[in-house]
Amino acid sequence: MKRIGIIGTGMLGNAVALHLLDVGFQIIAFNRTKTKTNLLKEKGAKIVASPKEVAENSDMVIIIVKDADAVKKISFEKNGIIEGIHKEMIVADMSTIDPIESKSISKKFLENNINKLDIPVMGGPNVAISGELVMMVSGNEDSFNQCKEIFEKIANKVFFLGKEGTAHSVKLAMNLQITMLALALSEGITLVEKSKVDPKIFLNILNSTYFKTGMSEKKAYKMIDGKYDATFTLSNLKKDINTMTNTAKNLGIELPMIKKAQQVYENAVNAGFGEIDYTGIIEYIKKNNEHK
Repeated sequence: MKRIGIIGTGMLGNAVALHLLDVGFQIIAFNRTKTKTNLLKEKGAKIVASPKEVAENSDMVIIIVKDADAVKKISFEKNGIIEGIHKEMIVADMSTIDPIESKSISKKFLENNINKLDIPVMGGPNVAISGELVMMVSGNEDSFNQCKEIFEKIANKVFFLGKEGTAHSVKLAMNLQITMLALALSEGITLVEKSKVDPKIFLNILNSTYFKTGMSEKKAYKMIDGKYDATFTLSNLKKDINTMTNTAKNLGIELPMIKKAQQVYENAVNAGFGEIDYTGIIEYIKKNNEHK
């Protein structure tokens, strides 16, 4: 497998594609907004006009789009992936979607003699560009073994988790952690600032304890300085939170804190903070406390 198709060249898709070009793969790319493929074209990728053409020219097609509806559209509608089917092609979906939707999509691909793998990742474009993502994979194990070498170029840790949908369940659980950590740091920083304490002292103490995280060691200092270079936007996390709550409902379980967080992030998006990094949730919390 040397020809890799990429459908969806947003921040993450673009970084994954650039890295695969760097390590010697041929890239065939499609994005609905064609200007988002300009850099890939400059670097030697072949840019095509439809998902069908990506499939026709690729050994494996990686999908990195917004949600399950977008996955279904580029897969099964006119000029979609299944119209470009050829022997032994594998589809791998890196989008963050509902695991139940993922199973349904996998079933429809299989009805068209195509194996689909779920391959959601942890880590943003800043680590994707150097192949240092963490990848969770589920689906057909033989297909996984065929693609494993490629996945190990994209990610420095790859976990095979079993049947279809499993990887997306774990991905949602991981993004739930991100949601809560960003809120906890935002509220902690706000509390100490209102107490006339330098928030960097708070972070220095936190990072000296068992309770430190990668976020508290890196992004939290940028949060204090109001720097929110978007590696994953607040609106995208809000979309994933909606998927978490829908998945919980479908599973018949109650996740009370994520439901509360859903309202906070929705309010932040409605207040105009959607296009900054998700750690910018602190700005919404600060805004709510301006006159208190």
